[in-house]
Order: sequence, then structure tokens, then C-alpha cells
Amino acid sequence: MTTEATGADVTEQALASLRGTADPRLRELLTGLVRHLHDFARETRLTQEEWERAIAFLTATGQACTDTRQEFILLSDVLGLSMLVETVHGHRAPGATESTVLGPFHMTESPVRELGDDIDLVGGGAPCVVSGRVRSEDGTPLPGAVVDVWQADDKGFYDVQQPGVQPAGNGRGLFTADTEGRFWFRTCVPAAYPIPTDGPVGGLLRATGRHPYRPAHIHFIATAEGHTPLTTHIFVAGGDYLDSDAVFAVKQSLVQDFAETDDPSLAREFGVPNPFRHARFDLVLERAA
Repeated sequence: MTTEATGADVTEQALASLRGTADPRLRELLTGLVRHLHDFARETRLTQEEWERAIAFLTATGQACTDTRQEFILLSDVLGLSMLVETVHGHRAPGATESTVLGPFHMTESPVRELGDDIDLVGGGAPCVVSGRVRSEDGTPLPGAVVDVWQADDKGFYDVQQPGVQPAGNGRGLFTADTEGRFWFRTCVPAAYPIPTDGPVGGLLRATGRHPYRPAHIHFIATAEGHTPLTTHIFVAGGDYLDSDAVFAVKQSLVQDFAETDDPSLAREFGVPNPFRHARFDLVLERAA
């Protein structure tokens, strides 16, 4: 097969056009992108019609994005790219909490709340307390650490998906750990849910015969001075889809029991009816290099 037939000359010209890029990292990224895209087109013998359909799909994906919806993050998630990028750069010191994907619903700022506040403003589902400690990899508590929390409700919806049904900020909270690094808040046990399927990404899932469901989980971002920020989830043990998460984000160390607790004195301390569900989860941060 000739150079002309394979289009290798086009590839070389495109790569040569990038050699003057001043930023070395940008030059590296664009060079790799062009090389792999051109190899993909050759390997699959991509047709003009197929490429036009791909451009239309990407255009529709961008058009589906709003202030409260990020279809491109959703696309990255279902292709496994979000989890791959996180995995490549997610190596942690021994004992540090594993990270996982951000997801597409961290779209609004979480309201500042006091320790022990209830982030379930609707009052649905099984009452639950989530508690833990933010600490360094050597076990040292991190007082004043900031813990950002967001989750779906007991029916599997985030507040931004149901304006007018859920109040803004439902299922969200920004907490500051106490002098011993402890945090705790009240909520409901979240439900498993389908990612949005009314846009281009949903069409892609249907075309590939995939289900859209994520296992029940709560999101966290933990930050503390001198430490690398942590983005992670806790997944509800025993729930559906733990072995087939639509965005490939489950790690076994992040699966936690939301155990039913029958302890009247502890229920009074947390301000919940007895019995209640209780999840304990420490956030262990890695020291910044």
C-alpha cells in the first residue's frame, strides 16, 4: 500500500504543523492526539459518512450541556476515560483513601453547613448518619479539613435534576472537620440511579446495549492544608450494580456498610429516630509532595 493510499503524508504534515507549539506539554498532547486519531481512521477505514455522524454526535453532546448538566463529562464517564485518567494519576500512599471519578453532578456550590446538619431537606428514605475522621496518611487527625458532600436522594435524583421538586442544595453540604478531624452529618440512604439518558450519551448506551445505572453512593471531596485533595465516593454495600457501574468507578475499598443501628443514646446524640442507618468512613489524605 502506498504512502498516498494510507494517508501517511497527511499525518506527517499535520504532525509537522505542531512542532512550533511553544508549550512543550501542549505540543506533546496534540502530537499524541493527532497520531492516534489518524491511526484510528486508518485502522477502522473510517468513512466520510461515519465521520460526519461522529461530528454530529459531538456537536449534539456540546449542545446538551447547560449550567446544571455536563454531557461531555457524562460521555467521558461512560467511555471509561474519566476513570482511566483518575487511575493513571490516582496512585496513593499506602493506607490513603482511594480516589474515584468526580461525576457530572458537582455543578453547583454546596451550602456551608454545621457538623451534624441534615442534608436531606426533603425527608425521604431511611434516616442515616455518615461519620468519620479526616486524617493524614500517618494517622494524624486533620482539624479544619473541608469536606464537600453531594448525593442523590432516596429515589435516585440530584437536586439539579428536579428543580421545583427538590430545593436547591438538597443532598449537598460543605462541612469543616472539628479539632480532632471528625465530621458527621445526617442524610438519607441514597438510591441507585440511571445516569441521564435523554441526550446523546443515552443514545450511545442504547446503541451499544448497555444499561445506564450507577450503584448507590455518596460523593466526597476532602481538602486540608499540606495535603493532596481527595475526590472519592462511598458505595452502599449490598446494593445493585456494584459489579456493573455504568461509569466503571467502583473500588472495593470504597464499598461501605450502611448498617442498621439500634442504639437509643447514639440516636439521641445524632438527632435521628432509632433505629437508623450508620456509615462510618474515614478520609485519609496523602501529604502533598
